[in-house]
Amino acid sequence: MELPVIYEDDDLVAINKPAGVMMHPDGHSLDETASEWFEKAYPDSATVGETQRLKDGTEIARPGVVHRLDRDTSGVLVFAKTADSHAHLKELFQNREAKKTYLAFVYGTLKEEKGVIDFAIGRSRKDFRLRSAQPKAKGMMRDARTAYEVVGSIGTHSLVKVMPETGRTHQIRVHLKAIHHSVVCDPLYSPGKPCDLGLASLGLHAYQLELPGKPLLIAPVPKSMQKALGTFPEGAQFVAE
Repeated sequence: MELPVIYEDDDLVAINKPAGVMMHPDGHSLDETASEWFEKAYPDSATVGETQRLKDGTEIARPGVVHRLDRDTSGVLVFAKTADSHAHLKELFQNREAKKTYLAFVYGTLKEEKGVIDFAIGRSRKDFRLRSAQPKAKGMMRDARTAYEVVGSIGTHSLVKVMPETGRTHQIRVHLKAIHHSVVCDPLYSPGKPCDLGLASLGLHAYQLELPGKPLLIAPVPKSMQKALGTFPEGAQFVAE
């Protein structure tokens, strides 16, 4: 597996992760993961990072990992190349100094052009795979904030810039569902709805990442989303030159 590098220096490497690529091994899938790619491509950084203990007690290595994207989400993903960089980047994400911007294709037209979704997130009582912003969600409810700005709308669908201020599991997907504008082609949070706009996978892309002291990291919108992007005249600004 070859993953496209969009930026690299002595501290980190940033890639444009394709949809369908897992972050790291989960003890079940045999597919190559992003962290395994990083370990092979940067063997001198193979020991950078932390391990994770799976439910069965197995410990897996996560070389270079400082943040994560869902398997079905494409876009900017950063790996740390040194222990010092790993600690620094992790601190930036934890302190919310890493500014993330996603593009989301959603169903319907949002009432407000801009806003902040401020719903705590817990686990779904119906499906262990899901998270929920409902008041009676299971387990600990964790604070979560997501800012958004509508880029364009065609009535049946909208293109939205989404800026998560926290980093909860499935946060953007859960929050957009909570305001009744779930992400197009999301099998978990919009089951039964048409996978349209020409999309064949989740309509969510981590477009931009801003880290203090680094160039602005931009992941061009993948070809699989170009048709959907072309549905919105305003989408032209996100097409790679």
